[in-house]
Amino acid sequence: MIDSNETIEEFLVQHASDVEEAIRKAASTEILPRWRRLTAHEIDQKTGPHDLVTDADRKAELYLTEELVALLPGSVVVGEEAVHANPASYEAIRGDAPVWIIDPVDGTRQFVRGEAGFCTLVALALGGTVLASWTYAPARDRLATAQRGKGAHLDGERLFAGVPEPGRDLRVATSHPDYTTDEQKHALLGLRTEGVAPRSCGSAGLEYLAIARGESDATAFSWEAAWDHAAGLLLVEEAGGAHLTLTGEPFRITGGNALPFTAARDAATARRIAALLAGGG
Repeated sequence: MIDSNETIEEFLVQHASDVEEAIRKAASTEILPRWRRLTAHEIDQKTGPHDLVTDADRKAELYLTEELVALLPGSVVVGEEAVHANPASYEAIRGDAPVWIIDPVDGTRQFVRGEAGFCTLVALALGGTVLASWTYAPARDRLATAQRGKGAHLDGERLFAGVPEPGRDLRVATSHPDYTTDEQKHALLGLRTEGVAPRSCGSAGLEYLAIARGESDATAFSWEAAWDHAAGLLLVEEAGGAHLTLTGEPFRITGGNALPFTAARDAATARRIAALLAGGG
C-alpha cells in the first residue's frame, strides 16, 4: 500500500496518462453514448427532482472504480453513486489508504437536458489531502489536470486564475436554493451587495474550472460532498486561487467545515467573499 506523498508522486509520473485514458474511456463508452439518448427508464431521482442519477452515472463510476483501483493496488474509492447506495463507504476518505474520489457525471441535470455543461471529476487523495485531480468535459473534449505543487493545466496549457478586474462586479456562482438551509440562505444574502453579482451555479466542477481560467471570480457553496469539490479545489489552488470556510480556514474534504464556503481566483477575493458570507444579509 502506498503510504507517502513521495510514492504517490512516483505513481503519478508513471501512470497519470493511464488515469487520463481511463477517464476518457469511461466517457466514450458509458457517458457520451447516452448523452441526448436517455430513455425514461435510464433516469432516476435520488433525494428529489433536482438530484438525478442516470445509467451513465452508475456505469461510468463502476468502470472507473475497477480501472483506477487496478492502477493503484491498495487504493480505495469514494464515489457518489456507491456512497448513495452505502453511506458508510464515505468514511474511506478519512482512512489511511490512497482514495480515488469520483463524480462520474457532475452536472447530471444538464446531462439529462442534453446540454454540454457536465463533466467527470476524479481526485486522488491521501490523509485528507488532495494530491492530483482530473476534470474532463466529455461533450467539449477538454481535460483539466492539477498536481499539488506542480500547477494546473487545461489540455496541456498552464492555467493562471489571475485577479478580478478592478471596478467590475465579482462574478460569483452560488448554491441552488434547494440545497441550502435557512441559515445558509441567510449567509448567501450577504452577497446581495454592491460590487458582487451572484448567480446560481451549474456543474460544480466546471465552475471551479472557470475560476482557474479567470472566467469567473468565486463560488459560494453550501454542501460538503467531496466528489463535487476535491478535484476543483486543487485545480483552483494550483492556478493561484484560494478557498475559505466561514471560520477563515481552508475547506477540508474530510468534512466538518463551516458552511457556506468559497473558492476564488485569489486570496483577497476569497477573504472578501468569506467575510460577506459571515456577515449574512
